[in-house]
Amino acid sequence: MESMRDMPGKPHIDTSTSGQSNKGVPEELLQQWESVANQMRAEIGEASYQSWLRPMTVRSMENGVVTISVPTRFMRDWATAHYQDRMTELWRTANTSLKGVEVVVHSAPSAETADTPVKRSPVGSAATVREQHRDDLSAPLDGRFTFDQFVVGKPNEFAYAAARRVAEADSVPFNPLFLYGGVGLGKTHLMHAIAGHIRQDQPERTVIYMSAEKFMYRFVSALREQNTVDFKQQFRSVDVLMIDDVQFIAGKDSTQEEFFHTFNALVDQGRQIVISADKSPSDLEGMEERLVSRLNCGLVADIHATTYELRLGILQSKAHKLGAEVPAKVLEFLAHKITANVRELEGALNRVVAHSQLVGRDISLETSQDVLRDLLRANDRRVTIEEIQKQVASHFNVRISDMHSARRARSVARPRQVAMYLAKQLTSRSLPEIGRKFGGRDHTTVMHAVRKVEELREHDTTFNEDVELLRRMLEG
Repeated sequence: MESMRDMPGKPHIDTSTSGQSNKGVPEELLQQWESVANQMRAEIGEASYQSWLRPMTVRSMENGVVTISVPTRFMRDWATAHYQDRMTELWRTANTSLKGVEVVVHSAPSAETADTPVKRSPVGSAATVREQHRDDLSAPLDGRFTFDQFVVGKPNEFAYAAARRVAEADSVPFNPLFLYGGVGLGKTHLMHAIAGHIRQDQPERTVIYMSAEKFMYRFVSALREQNTVDFKQQFRSVDVLMIDDVQFIAGKDSTQEEFFHTFNALVDQGRQIVISADKSPSDLEGMEERLVSRLNCGLVADIHATTYELRLGILQSKAHKLGAEVPAKVLEFLAHKITANVRELEGALNRVVAHSQLVGRDISLETSQDVLRDLLRANDRRVTIEEIQKQVASHFNVRISDMHSARRARSVARPRQVAMYLAKQLTSRSLPEIGRKFGGRDHTTVMHAVRKVEELREHDTTFNEDVELLRRMLEG
């Protein structure tokens, strides 16, 4: 589909694209502006020029201050922050009497409203539009995805706080809120939580939540049916627009063009936008530069990969909701072994609990490993002695260097014996080879460690569970 973006052209001293007029502006001032705009164009690039400078119109010069107008408040704020100083500097080389450049908003009225005051409908007044279109436009929300059900940890606490702020604020705190992170880390959960919270606490506000794919589908349908006016009215009359997986429209120029204008219209009206993606705005390939700059201008919050502590907390919360008695060792095992994403983690626990309920057996490490054999097989790998030493040291809270040291304190010697035992059980290394990996010890030391651990496993239930947990985590 052909792109709708503006074609490159001369600096905007004529006004055919904006509806504004340079009538009455001295020709000399227009020529100065053309020179400044061309220099800025060379500096900032074609895409930024088309987005920010071409829509500008020179209006007057009074007391040494040039007034330039733009169509929206959003464009004014951006131009003032990023280009005003440079434009002033360049203009002074052509006109030494210039004191400064001021950017203002000037939206030309349409023919129908030219003689009547323009009124902005208050937020929430689009009740008719809401009733007609919300259920049709918005994807259904999952009632399970609330803020209360979101387990917070270091990897997601910033994104959670930002989402909660947007949901509870009476005004727009930052626009847009851009959430990004890998698959299954909680982006969609937070999106549903925001939408659900606003709909419950402020039912008069129109909240539309949908995937970027659905946004594109509706836009293409509107083009095919030559009904883009209704499409624009639907999306530009909402109070909160939430687009999930915006990376889907990368490389789709016409959809990006429409989203760009929808974004501008909503921001200029003070409406909230929330967006999610799998990457940060700057890392989205195939996205127009001007759209990337829009996405970056609000608050960008990333959700990092889960930590062991967060995964364990999620499993504990999930088990409580399921009303299932899941041994702590099983939860710890799952938290260690399933690290890809939260969906896979919760799915594994669901399978374990369902199996227990259906066959009438208690949940244990053995049954869990059997039930999840296919899932755990994906993580199968050759276990090394180095991995064993690292895992055992972490479990017993000792240093890895203690695995090689000559220290004989029980708090160090016992974990070292466990590591030797597991090295014998899980690797094909010979006893002398294992001994050399533990600070050059003799093979008889390894034999003694293996016998000692076997003896303790028979008589100490807690110790046996620790060793079994370590073994299953390592061989998984």
